[in-house]
Amino acid sequence: MTKAIRIYETGGPEVLRFEDVDVPTPAPNEVRIKNTAIGLNFIDTYFRSGLYKVPQLPQTLGMEGAGVVLEVGSEVTDISEGDRVAYAAAPMGSYSQERVMLAEKVVKIPDSISDETAAAMMLQGMTTEYLIRRCYCVEPGDVVLLHAAAGGVGSIAAQWLRELGATTIGTAGSDEKCERARDLGCHHVINYRTENFVERVRDITDGKGVNVVYDAVGKDVFLPSLDCLKTRGTMVTFGNASGAVEPIEPLLLSNKGGLFLTRPILAHYTGTRQELLLSAKSLFNVVESGAVKVDINQRYELKDTARAHRDLEARKTTGSTIILP
Repeated sequence: MTKAIRIYETGGPEVLRFEDVDVPTPAPNEVRIKNTAIGLNFIDTYFRSGLYKVPQLPQTLGMEGAGVVLEVGSEVTDISEGDRVAYAAAPMGSYSQERVMLAEKVVKIPDSISDETAAAMMLQGMTTEYLIRRCYCVEPGDVVLLHAAAGGVGSIAAQWLRELGATTIGTAGSDEKCERARDLGCHHVINYRTENFVERVRDITDGKGVNVVYDAVGKDVFLPSLDCLKTRGTMVTFGNASGAVEPIEPLLLSNKGGLFLTRPILAHYTGTRQELLLSAKSLFNVVESGAVKVDINQRYELKDTARAHRDLEARKTTGSTIILP
């Protein structure tokens, strides 16, 4: 028996249960992993709350983790017992001391990167990679509006965008978080609770607007963000920290300058083994180079996962957060 965090119904953090679970023998295409660190992400709260539908109940939550391979299935050829591996993909189940996982969904961790760093960065880091290199490929000189610039994805994106030569305008919900965003590489910072970010963006860009908006906040900033874009600018909404975005008429995008709108998820960009390995390699390279540093600012024990969810949803966290099994 091993411990895990499971839900039997959706709702607030109080539905999270810390309990014993059985871990099955890996199937031929699976590996059994002893988790050493687990990533905490907003998507976990979406499944817990019911905003996203869980495949079944009861359900062990968690999309991201790192650990050591204890056992491999008979058909697995590129992963071995004892390998240090990380993952950030379905099926859920990382909120656990041990689990089985499809071998094609895990990647080996380079020697220079710790388990904790890997667990803290895989989902957020590969999300950043597809957002800024493939969803909209940021080029030197592009102007970017990055919401939640002091958060998990934001902290990595601000540094990576600086490395790419973009001009980044970061928003955050407090003066402290704005200072953090500036330290991470944002050229301009806006406290969206005390300032009108649309007016500030227009002022910063001399009325031209930005090439792309990266929005993990959702409902509170989505519509105003459209007014921050250049003609034919790209709106990338990839999170719902403030709630889901309301439906819009496609004509609105035309009226605001022929805008492009996309709502991607990581699985759209790591759907094949090759895509996953390329995304992970790009992330590992930028971290190993020192251009991106992963700050783990919060650590919680597995039994305290409900408190971790409360803090995340209350915007009390910055950078990356991990859960220790």
